Amino acid sequence: MKFLVVGTGGTGGAIGGYLAKQGEDVTFIARGRHLEAMKAAGLQVKSARVGDFLVKPVKACRMEDYREIPDVVFVCVKYYSLDESIEFLKRVTDEHTIVIPILNVYGTGEKMQPQLKCRVLDGCVYIFSMIEAPGVIVQPTEIFKVYFGLREAGDENLIKKLRRIEEIMKKAGIETYYSENIKRDALQKFSFVSPMGAAGLYYNGVAGGFMVPGEKRELFLNLVREVGAVGEAMHLKFDVDLVENASKILAGLTPDAETSMQRDVAGGGKSEVDGLVHEMVRLGKAYGIAVPNYKLISEWVKGKGIQ
Repeated sequence: MKFLVVGTGGTGGAIGGYLAKQGEDVTFIARGRHLEAMKAAGLQVKSARVGDFLVKPVKACRMEDYREIPDVVFVCVKYYSLDESIEFLKRVTDEHTIVIPILNVYGTGEKMQPQLKCRVLDGCVYIFSMIEAPGVIVQPTEIFKVYFGLREAGDENLIKKLRRIEEIMKKAGIETYYSENIKRDALQKFSFVSPMGAAGLYYNGVAGGFMVPGEKRELFLNLVREVGAVGEAMHLKFDVDLVENASKILAGLTPDAETSMQRDVAGGGKSEVDGLVHEMVRLGKAYGIAVPNYKLISEWVKGKGIQ
């Protein structure tokens, strides 16, 4: 299969890096110094899961220079870059292409599908990784789980193809699950990443501050509960206790871990605050569920002029 990774940050670099290490045909879409470093010295992945490795030579280019039609696309950009990615995918995909969005924001695939002729799934990832330097991805913890699936029933041939993707990723060292309930699984992931992003931004705190009892942890857990309440209103049946699950994920982070949204805001650039904070307020309103803690942070964010 021919793989394309759109967005070679911590997530895309890890997914594509693992696949390329296994010998799969992978092209990375990147830009700037990161792209130039990859072309010159390859893609280095420092992984606590499988050990450090180097992909060299590496197939990497800008969006405008890509001329192939991929079988599988992993979209690993920030939510605010999604529109640009969709325009790119209109050019390079056909009806046989499978697109798997791996974004922090819930429901991305459903938003993308009407704009594309290819099949767009939903997906999510559990990983702590980032760009350490141009051409270098660091993954300091072992967790690496990817879930993807169809929102609606697919034919037998499509499901066989998705199972094949699952097997390829597993062989590459990624704990991968073809999900038959991706809406539930994606919201389950969102029930950690959204509260962590919202609370981390509100308190400007690292993971360690939410690991111990106190005001910070209580706000984080209340946000998790609000996501769960919205999920129940959506008739999603979770197979884990969301509070326990979020607490377990949190405990697996390094104490100094911060969210990508915090880094984006601190850098003065765009952030995913609309999809991670304001979207929960909109969902609460749509499903008639009170989300007072999300409203608190949403109003605070607006007051600070954070975008």
